[in-house]
Amino acid sequence: MPNWLLPENIQDMLPEEAWRIEGMRCEVLELLRQSGYQLVAPPLLEYAESLLINDSADMALRSFKLVDQLSGRTLALRADITPQVARIDAHLLNRKGVTRLSYAGSVVHTQPSGLMRTREPFQVGAELYGHDGLESDLEVQRLMLQSLALIEVEDVHLDLGHVAVFRTLVQDAGVDEGLEAQLFNALQNKDVPKIEVLVKGLPQDMQTALLALPKLYGGVEVLQHARRVLPVSTHVALDELEYVASQLQPFAQFIGIDLAELRGYHYHSGMVFAAYHSGSHDAIAVGGRYDDVGKSFGRARPATGFSMDLRHLHGLLSKQALPKGILAPHRNDLALDEAIAKLRQDGHVVVVDLLGNPEHRTELNCDRELVELAGVWTVETINN
Repeated sequence: MPNWLLPENIQDMLPEEAWRIEGMRCEVLELLRQSGYQLVAPPLLEYAESLLINDSADMALRSFKLVDQLSGRTLALRADITPQVARIDAHLLNRKGVTRLSYAGSVVHTQPSGLMRTREPFQVGAELYGHDGLESDLEVQRLMLQSLALIEVEDVHLDLGHVAVFRTLVQDAGVDEGLEAQLFNALQNKDVPKIEVLVKGLPQDMQTALLALPKLYGGVEVLQHARRVLPVSTHVALDELEYVASQLQPFAQFIGIDLAELRGYHYHSGMVFAAYHSGSHDAIAVGGRYDDVGKSFGRARPATGFSMDLRHLHGLLSKQALPKGILAPHRNDLALDEAIAKLRQDGHVVVVDLLGNPEHRTELNCDRELVELAGVWTVETINN
């Protein structure tokens, strides 16, 4: 096998993609900085148990593992940065009030997380700790939508869900963990016939409610129907969804409700959300509330946040050529060096033509050149 081949679903980022993703990263992090979020940069690998949220089997399957030659313990390459940020909040910063943190970096997956997705996403996100009200849910959801708009991802469809709806129903019905897991899987697949089999033996009102969940998706009007078919114990969650949806109307093209959406059910504790775009089969940004995420680090705190993969988002944007530079001759000339330094200081790309071969000039991506006229170095347009 040729040694230049890469593993499946692992790709290089060539200049156009790499520069644009770097620009997107800077724009999103600057928005978060201006909103009070402080940047953290966790390591690429840690002890495996530190990277699992509530012993998540899904996260364990997604993580590459290796043995540490120093300690003999199992290390893992991070598949998600959220657990690392939770560790930093709970164990290193240990602040008492609200903490806002942001991050950006590569993660690695054993399997692609969606159709045509890379196994090395570039994850950018924000986490807010220490506040359990709807104000913090709204803050991170707005920031997610503003981030997408900032990097020119348009016509975003936002889906809202709430894991407390399903969790309340199974608690009210008194189902055991085994049945809960089966119901969860059937709901994720919206497999109504399977749910019908599973709910037999439960009280009739619980059967009706659980069978209604897969059909409770669509516009915000779904919430009115949900109030008629679901027990009163779920109405607090429904009220929260209605309020948040009303506040987010200016930021999304369409806001939908999906009460069977249980992404991250094993660690999320409240409202969950996902952004969609017509150019993608998968969600382009996700998030939610996970108030117990810091428990494994000795300090559970209210928490909510979002994340997005800039490599995935780059694929939704129109192609954009790299900006053209200014070609400079390779010459030992103090005046030329000063002219190049001034242009670069002003923000121009100046490329020194080391080879001086006209056949290779097009590869240098320049549309202007520095020429000496009457002893003065001047920028002139290159005539092809």
